[in-house]
Amino acid sequence: MINTWIYSELTDEQNEIKNKLANELSISPVLAKLLVQRGIVTFDDARSFFRPDLNDLHDPFLMKDMDKAVERLTKAMQSNEKILIYGDYDVDGTTSVSLVYRFLVKFYSNLDFYIPDRYNEGYGISIKGIDFAAQNNFKLIIALDCGIKAVEKIKYAKTLGVDFIICDHHNPDDELPPAVAVLDSKRADCNYPYKHLSGCGVGFKLMQAFAMENNIRFEELIPLLDLVALSIASDIVPITGENRILAFYGLKQINSNPSTGVKAIIEVCGLKDREISISDIVFKIGPRINASGRMKLATEAVELMVSRDYNFAYERSGTINEYNNDRKDLDKNITDDAIALIRQDDTYSERKSIVVFKPDWHKGVIGIVASRLAEEYYKPSVVLTESNGFASGSARSVLGFDLYKAVESCKDLLENFGGHMYAAGLTMKIEHVDEFSRRFEKYVAEHIEEDQTYPQIDIDAIIEFKDITPKFFRVLKQFGPFGPGNMKPVFESKNVYDFGSSRLVGKDQEHLKLELTDSSSENVMSGIAFRMYEFNDHLKALNPLDICYTLEENNFNGNTSIQLMIRDIKKVEK
Repeated sequence: MINTWIYSELTDEQNEIKNKLANELSISPVLAKLLVQRGIVTFDDARSFFRPDLNDLHDPFLMKDMDKAVERLTKAMQSNEKILIYGDYDVDGTTSVSLVYRFLVKFYSNLDFYIPDRYNEGYGISIKGIDFAAQNNFKLIIALDCGIKAVEKIKYAKTLGVDFIICDHHNPDDELPPAVAVLDSKRADCNYPYKHLSGCGVGFKLMQAFAMENNIRFEELIPLLDLVALSIASDIVPITGENRILAFYGLKQINSNPSTGVKAIIEVCGLKDREISISDIVFKIGPRINASGRMKLATEAVELMVSRDYNFAYERSGTINEYNNDRKDLDKNITDDAIALIRQDDTYSERKSIVVFKPDWHKGVIGIVASRLAEEYYKPSVVLTESNGFASGSARSVLGFDLYKAVESCKDLLENFGGHMYAAGLTMKIEHVDEFSRRFEKYVAEHIEEDQTYPQIDIDAIIEFKDITPKFFRVLKQFGPFGPGNMKPVFESKNVYDFGSSRLVGKDQEHLKLELTDSSSENVMSGIAFRMYEFNDHLKALNPLDICYTLEENNFNGNTSIQLMIRDIKKVEK
């Protein structure tokens, strides 16, 4: 699929700000432009951006119901009530549970945790989980990364004498559950200044508030920030505002003094003795933690993350790594199967969306398959399988399109659903699948914008190789952590040539290992272009290329260099 390169130009006023910032900060105009594009327009803005400060975290009591939540939790502990910490089975949910458990267990022992079985209980608060709590005399459940829509289930829990504190970050319905406290900054009546916390982030704010109310030093919370960083990266929430501060210090914790479980999984991922980045979490650590809930029981991931025994943690990490290997095979097979279904149906060439259903697909990987289809066809995609007699599945979106609203438009056909702009989960009666497919397509076709129907690459700046100096790269690194809302800058360089040593690499010779030069200097830049073998002949004929790329740090045999990570290539004919 051909990418469209999109350029953002500054206004005259923004150009003046850019030049002023470049002068005040003693940085290149290119870097100053990147700051302006991120809404950083003063020296003080830049100082806050480059030096995130934990003192800038918001007061947790600004969140609606936080006072009620802390009061109920404190009362439970003073009365020696049994407390159950309950969370979703993905990375955000399991890190949330691990964080709250690890903090509270230092002060209180009458608590346990519970993660629902993806296959027997499904997403969110389950009747089975509530019954477990009631039968085992738990009087308070702290629900993390779920619960915002569990109105009837919370009502049921109240009849059994079980109270709930809900910590969620998903979009609520008009009616909120009748819990003791509902912590969710997306509530219409919540004035909390930051709306994009992860589920684990909400759990952290509850612990922060509890600590403030009980004269516990904030420093006691800092070791838990490794878990918050895992959740922020894995749940693809914006790395802006408060999340940027939490992610910055969470990465600092991961790289300096990770908890036992996180340290063990870093080693199993092959990331020991290197600086862990958001990308490492997204592509290596997160998928392994997720694999536990996809392939087996997510409780195992929590046991790993709360463990203080390294031998146990390392062994458990190895088990989870095996789950991840099995998951890779499974999701590849199901993705191939789904693509075959799409190719057999001619109507998909005209459709703006994809909805595929097959009863025997493995429920644990269909979210990944939905992501793969959205990427392959660049269309909002829904993948459904049969679970407990219902069609249950996941949906994923394309850049800029609000998937949640598309799913919500069909809510009369759904048993339940939840999610946010780019990802959602849903369940319906099997007989409703065809009608859902028709209605979902109708909504997408009517609401998707033309520029949301093809992949785009946003070019932050056009530069020459002479611009890529050690100081330039050193300052660029300080723009991190990178993620939604603060993506890694993409640069374009025009008319670059093979220096003479570029070559095909990979098992099937499908990747390009590049050594490139341009006319601006004698700089020779190394790069890697995955799955772009088709440009090799053009390159070897000494024809020029336009390339767009991000800048990465390459560590090899103790040597560190700057490498181009090629995003796309365009041929330039002489």
